[in-house]
Amino acid sequence: MSDIILSKSVRSNLNSLQSTANLISQTQQRLATGKRVNSALDSPLNFFTSQSLNSRASDLNSLLDSVSNAVQTLQAADNGITSITKLVQSAQALAQQAQQSTATTAKASGTVAGLSGSTTGTFVSGNTITVSDGTTTATFTAAGSSADSVQAVVDAVNNTASLKVKAELSSDGKLLLEATGANTIVVGGTSTANEKAQFGLVAGTTAAGTLNATRTSLSSQYDALRTQIDQLAGDSGYNGVNLLNGDGLKVVFNEKGTSSQSITGVKFNSTGLGIAASTNSFQTDKDLGDALSNLSTALSTLRSQASAFGSSLSVVQTRQDFTKSMISTLKTGADNLVLADSNEEGANLLALQTRQQLSTTALSLASQADQNVLRLF
Repeated sequence: MSDIILSKSVRSNLNSLQSTANLISQTQQRLATGKRVNSALDSPLNFFTSQSLNSRASDLNSLLDSVSNAVQTLQAADNGITSITKLVQSAQALAQQAQQSTATTAKASGTVAGLSGSTTGTFVSGNTITVSDGTTTATFTAAGSSADSVQAVVDAVNNTASLKVKAELSSDGKLLLEATGANTIVVGGTSTANEKAQFGLVAGTTAAGTLNATRTSLSSQYDALRTQIDQLAGDSGYNGVNLLNGDGLKVVFNEKGTSSQSITGVKFNSTGLGIAASTNSFQTDKDLGDALSNLSTALSTLRSQASAFGSSLSVVQTRQDFTKSMISTLKTGADNLVLADSNEEGANLLALQTRQQLSTTALSLASQADQNVLRLF
């Protein structure tokens, strides 16, 4: 080809045709791919910037799966708390129902009202007050000091193992002794009658009572609900994470791992909530009062934790929505750098095809001048 000499006009038109053909090929590629930047050769800055934006969008998109799992885990925990709360309320109703059924076991009420745990008496050091169920005996030994208080007597009774008697202060401030079974209550000791009388106690034996069948039945139902609380707490997990069984959860919000939230799990079985099994089949008002107090505390704990989980869920959902919006922004920005305008490229192709036809005609005209030489022959 280098030995072939073309006229200036032919070469000019040929170059124009080649240039137009290249442009048509480029435009057709843009229309086919939908991109005006298909490689780094088209625009290095736009190509690599778009690639970087798309990579970050992809990283964030992969995080959405874990964020979504975190949302479901928190919702599962919230569902568990809601259901456990209902069970605790049911247990509370049972205890209140048992409380409405009068205790039938032996009960010895003090004669002095207005006492408090810190109320003290005057005793001769070494003198005792004993409380017995006929088999086991609790003994309060006076120290002859300010330690000789009503609370010391209550603790001596309640802390004696196997003793079937409970002690507490009634609502009007009287020292109350209750048998936990069908046993007697025997008050004695070496203290004088006057010393005992300071706390409203009188030496003697209170006849044995009977077990309250209603309370016994309700205590069994109470314990059954307690078992259900344990099972429900154990079933409140999602994807292997149970926030009500002490598991923790860390949610990562950005691709670098520098933005995250740690959610601490809790133990919300009956033990974790402080809901003890029914004591003495709820035969004493003290045992019922203790159970109701525990249930009230458990409800308060559940509501507080529900609020905490709700706050964490709100944060995670907000970050989930933010991440989705950020992914959309990144992809839009990346597309703006490389995508072609199909209308513009279609118009360009039409213009180039027209130019190609004109260049072909011009090349034909230019070659006619060379063809005139043949006429001489």
